[in-house]
Amino acid sequence: MSKQVLVPIADGTEELEAVCIIDVLRRAGASVTVASVGNMQITASRGVKLVADKKIADCVADKYDLIVLPGGIPGAEHLRDSKELEILLRQQQEQGRWYGAICASPAVVFQHHGLLGQTRATCYPSYMDKLENADTAESRVVVDEKCVTSRGPGTALEFSLKLVELLYGEEKAKEVAEAMVA
Repeated sequence: MSKQVLVPIADGTEELEAVCIIDVLRRAGASVTVASVGNMQITASRGVKLVADKKIADCVADKYDLIVLPGGIPGAEHLRDSKELEILLRQQQEQGRWYGAICASPAVVFQHHGLLGQTRATCYPSYMDKLENADTAESRVVVDEKCVTSRGPGTALEFSLKLVELLYGEEKAKEVAEAMVA
């Protein structure tokens, strides 16, 4: 069964993280919706243009098995400032469904909106001091309850494969990794 995944993007999103997350989850069979919190076409942190499937406002009534945020600055700040995304993330947490973030987004978005609480998390090293519970700061990927966080572009593939494992199981994650020679 296809899992429903939402990947929000914004101007300044870290493109390597966004594309890796989208690609790996689609390889696993997930139905991934890329939603912009701004214009349909965004300019990512290194100048790459990405085109969203829809606007975040058009996603508020939908349910997702996973909502996962790429990082990048100012991308994470734009994600943080989206009221629609905040609503979606709060519902995701309250209903016990998976939510994840990488790079600056765990600190800039999740911590800002109180979505971490005592949940262990990690993020980009220069943002670690913004996390209240960074017990596992040196871990590349941290899973605690229904929250998954990771450090940055260098951990994007590992993070994405962990998301596949959580949604589809270890065998599917291995299958996807082997097909990519990871």
